[in-house]
Amino acid sequence: MPGREAYAANRLTRNDFRGLDADDPLNGARGEFDLPDETIYLDGNSLGAMPRTAADRLAGIARNWRRDLNRGWSEHGWLDAPLLLGDKIAQLIGADAGEVAAGDSTSVNLFKLLAAALRLRPGRSTILTEDPNFPSDLYIARAVERMVGGEVHVKSVPRDDLTNAIDDDTAVLMLTQADFRTGYLHDMAALSRIAGERGALSLWDLSHTAGVYPVNLNSCGADLAVGCGYKYLNGGPGAPAYLFVARRHHDTLEQPLAGWLGHEKPFLFETQYRPAAGVARTICGTPSVFGLATLEAGVDIQLKHDIDEIRRKSTALTRLFMRLIDQECAADGFGIITPILDEHRGSQVSLAHPDAEQLIAGLADHGVIGDFRAPNILRFGFAPLYVRYTDVWEAVARLKEATRG
Repeated sequence: MPGREAYAANRLTRNDFRGLDADDPLNGARGEFDLPDETIYLDGNSLGAMPRTAADRLAGIARNWRRDLNRGWSEHGWLDAPLLLGDKIAQLIGADAGEVAAGDSTSVNLFKLLAAALRLRPGRSTILTEDPNFPSDLYIARAVERMVGGEVHVKSVPRDDLTNAIDDDTAVLMLTQADFRTGYLHDMAALSRIAGERGALSLWDLSHTAGVYPVNLNSCGADLAVGCGYKYLNGGPGAPAYLFVARRHHDTLEQPLAGWLGHEKPFLFETQYRPAAGVARTICGTPSVFGLATLEAGVDIQLKHDIDEIRRKSTALTRLFMRLIDQECAADGFGIITPILDEHRGSQVSLAHPDAEQLIAGLADHGVIGDFRAPNILRFGFAPLYVRYTDVWEAVARLKEATRG
């Protein structure tokens, strides 16, 4: 967005950031969230802000529950919520209607899809990932490895070795699109294409990209994906997650958690399992109606705004934050470990500092919320719908104050 950064060659000032806020097409979006005006919230990559509509939606479900009791399942569409909300999420991640189901947790959904991917690629035994990937994803992959026994193994390689490591024994390439520590952004299209050309499936974790980056699963040729609902989708603490299965795999996908609601005719209560058509076969149990309602409140806000505009603001916020760190904190021992190039960076900036944990706590005392990741990382997530440009200026000013005591 060069038109908004004509000052780029000059020293940044507070007025520059005020001007950017005045010219921001997303300027009014913050009002859709219930955030204290004085709070600078830079932790949307850990837990998103609360949509203003969330409380009313929960209250509405509670009223329906009280009045209609079990009739709510049919009269209010509660049983259909995972697929109806899945179709909304599909619009945010470049999927088609009928390819996404909402529910369970990211880890449970990853377990389902990893096991299903291995069944889709018999004779191949490798789950390939990068070293390091998100720890929880690795835990699940290794749990699948233990469950299957000696037939399957998890192989972790450095990021630069991924393309060479995809071979004729690779069943599935499992990656997080944006690295949770550094914000490094993988080239989904290139890696999915290479995996497909070599007979492997690609499985992406979108937890740190959906909502702030134009994810395009189908145009990238991705096979499978998972993602959480409580980060940039603003679904609330412990919000349901979601999963994606490309339509070309619907008829052959076999997931290991064959629950009653994934049955072709769940209310026949047959003792033999027959999978439902399409992505519905990935659903296990009764949907979490309250959780899905708050997630839908966050998703509805996202759908009101252009994702390309969100991405433009995201790259501007992170770029300006890094410039200010260089300008204001050059003598304070910070190292920027997030990629400088916009196309290689998600919507976060991570700084390395020996006193990272204490500084994050000190920032909270100064009204700036980020988070700490061991051993020495200060992590800041920029959710463009509610983070202002002036928040960037104030956050760096207060970080400098906290550092210098």
